Amino acid sequence: MTGSYQGIKTTIKVSGLLLCTMATSFCSYGQEINDDFIDTLLDDLFFNEQQFLDEFIEDDASYNFIYSTVSYNSSTYFSGRDTGTDQFNITPQISYYHSSGFNASISGIYYQEFLPTWDFTSLSLGYFNTLGKHKNWLYNLGYTKYFYADGYDTFTNSLDVSLGFRNKKRTIGTTVAASYIFGADTSYQIVSSNYINFTIKRSSNFGMRIRPSLNFIIAKQSLAIEKMMLVANERVLTTVNFNVFNLLNTQVSIPLSITTKSWDFGFGYTLNFPNAVFKEEPMKMTSFFSFSIGYLFNLSR
Repeated sequence: MTGSYQGIKTTIKVSGLLLCTMATSFCSYGQEINDDFIDTLLDDLFFNEQQFLDEFIEDDASYNFIYSTVSYNSSTYFSGRDTGTDQFNITPQISYYHSSGFNASISGIYYQEFLPTWDFTSLSLGYFNTLGKHKNWLYNLGYTKYFYADGYDTFTNSLDVSLGFRNKKRTIGTTVAASYIFGADTSYQIVSSNYINFTIKRSSNFGMRIRPSLNFIIAKQSLAIEKMMLVANERVLTTVNFNVFNLLNTQVSIPLSITTKSWDFGFGYTLNFPNAVFKEEPMKMTSFFSFSIGYLFNLSR
């Protein structure tokens, strides 16, 4: 299992890694934080695509808090592709956010079947701010360092930048995020995320929201194919390695969040539509269920 996993890491794991580098980050200014603000914030925190995409909070409020979360995914896919190993994964994360725009997080991921099961631990630093008169434009800059349990060193660092836009009511939004990862080798990825936000119920101490999203994952991928070649007048089966940069996966996510005071609970269903590139065989749709639970420690009180 360990040998096959090393192959996965150098071919299609890039997409899974980079989704884990985009730590949630926020920025706003002004009044003191209150319970309603925290409730709104927790609603937003859930919708960060397995805890690692940019999300947004209300303007004109100051904050200083720690957010801890654990998420569970019923199945594991890389770039939406089925690796042939049926397994769940668990991702714990602890993050710190400040209204200056600074954010930091530590996270990791546990795989049911891979050896070692605890794959890596990541440390992230980021800065988030808004642009424009109405603060409809948002950007985030970040750096992530990976520490692997098995000494894997192909991708150990990531530089990330994202730019997003939301309408005034914050019911529709889009974000484009680019990541460059490097170590013994290099790769890069672009993720386009587009969402519509529906509030089902809202009060001072309870919130329920659903936000369907459509995501496109474009990345550099290393592939290996077996090809018959003529060597010394003999036909020999040879493995040929090459790189492609293409759309790897289209993802539809339907998450539901329930928040009460400082707690939030998330339930989601995700569909993957992996795109076969170059000489890959046509790929089937994959899907999984997810659950998360989080708690916010307000340091401003």
